[in-house]
Amino acid sequence: MTLIELIVAFTIMLILTSMALPLARVKVRREKERELRYALREMRAAIDRYKDASDRGLLGPPKLESEGYPPDLQTMVDGVKLQGTVDKKIRFLRRIPPDPLTGGTDWGLRAMKDDPGSQSWGGQNVFDVYTKSTDTALDGTKYSDW
Repeated sequence: MTLIELIVAFTIMLILTSMALPLARVKVRREKERELRYALREMRAAIDRYKDASDRGLLGPPKLESEGYPPDLQTMVDGVKLQGTVDKKIRFLRRIPPDPLTGGTDWGLRAMKDDPGSQSWGGQNVFDVYTKSTDTALDGTKYSDW
């Protein structure tokens, strides 16, 4: 009788475990999606703050081809010297956030003159950022379209 009880208990545990694993995978994926949304929102807000400071003339006259947008993400981390000051800098990002899907800080960039759906960067400025992951989200959209 004990062997039969052990087999039944083991079978029940196996069934419960096999039901829990897909739920755990979805939870991990949903957490990565939340982190991706937060990182994109943080960088896009920093780009907007940079553009606003440039338009107000706080960063000096913008380069003609930059249209007031930052030249790259690292510039927003390193800081930009304020116009009319000797050594005062303003930073727009503490660090470049890591991409939770790819694990690196190598984000896809788009310039102002690039096509909105392009996957190549013109190099003039940073108008938008996107993940380089080619995976599909839980809602069926591509992560790179976010």
